[in-house]
Amino acid sequence: MITSEDLKTAVRSGLISEAQATGLTALADQRMQEAAGLAPSEEPFQLFRGFNEIFIVIGLSILFAGWTGVLAAILTAEGLPGTLSSLAGVALTLAGLYGVQRYFTLTRRMVAPSIALAVMFGLSFLTLGGILGEALDLPFGLLKPLTFATAAVGMMVHYRIFRVPFDALLIGGAVFTTVWTWLAHRNMVPDDAFALLHFSSSGLPALLSMGFGLGCFALAMRFDLSDPRRISTRAATGFWLHVLAAPAIINPLALRLLSYDHSLPLLAILCLLALVALVIDRRSFLVSGAAYAVGIVFALFDSPMLVILGLGLGLVFLGAQWDRLRGALLRALPEFPGKTRLPPYGQRI
Repeated sequence: MITSEDLKTAVRSGLISEAQATGLTALADQRMQEAAGLAPSEEPFQLFRGFNEIFIVIGLSILFAGWTGVLAAILTAEGLPGTLSSLAGVALTLAGLYGVQRYFTLTRRMVAPSIALAVMFGLSFLTLGGILGEALDLPFGLLKPLTFATAAVGMMVHYRIFRVPFDALLIGGAVFTTVWTWLAHRNMVPDDAFALLHFSSSGLPALLSMGFGLGCFALAMRFDLSDPRRISTRAATGFWLHVLAAPAIINPLALRLLSYDHSLPLLAILCLLALVALVIDRRSFLVSGAAYAVGIVFALFDSPMLVILGLGLGLVFLGAQWDRLRGALLRALPEFPGKTRLPPYGQRI
């Protein structure tokens, strides 16, 4: 561990500046305080910090709607050509959002406004993709993948600049939809408006769902293993990737097993999901998969309440005994790659 004396020596030797040493000390103190404040049973998650953030989100939403309306009226009145007018409008919108996001995300460190502004960026990039597609005179089948690809690339740049964890959800959804709509244009998958939640137990749609889910899970674990104490934005980014991964993984597995007209295989899949969630200490992975499983049950069964009852009891039990069960499970498991980089089990310090 680097001590204060090490930092002073580094400053005297010119390796770092005094300001950098002060910043490192403050960051270390903050991380220790935040880690000490986590109860053993907590999985850090935050959508907003107080009602003021909700208040600001409401204001930002109204402002965004008003801005787009007024801007469209001004550009139309200027008599600019349609494509040029639309591009100018999107450029001005992105510039304005950039300035507002810098203030609320990088300066104020607000959570809910950062998420709301990320969504607004995503909508603006979608609009930009549609404008570019129309300017290139693309057929509708190719317009959709270009639109979502533009959004995916734009949100990747957004994450690079602002590090908003919620971007991971938007990027993942945009990437999957880009691939799906391109394959739909080639008549290889159904042209489904809810492609990410398309019910399919076989064929290319099932392979896409499983591959996407496993890819999101692997990326989420990369973020998680880099921050086992769940303090930085990397762990929060992993949270949203787990939210995407679980439904995509469970979709083809559950539908294939449910094709035998029995709900017990689904419960077995959820039990396996629970074991994985315990090992990686991610309730979000389990809850996201369980919520999607409930949707499947309601869609495919006439009398699903017994399954729902069992699922609810299981989730309540896991929530009440999470740390005890996780500690017992990890102590029983043999050593495996990455086990020492998982969140501490027993007591988080």
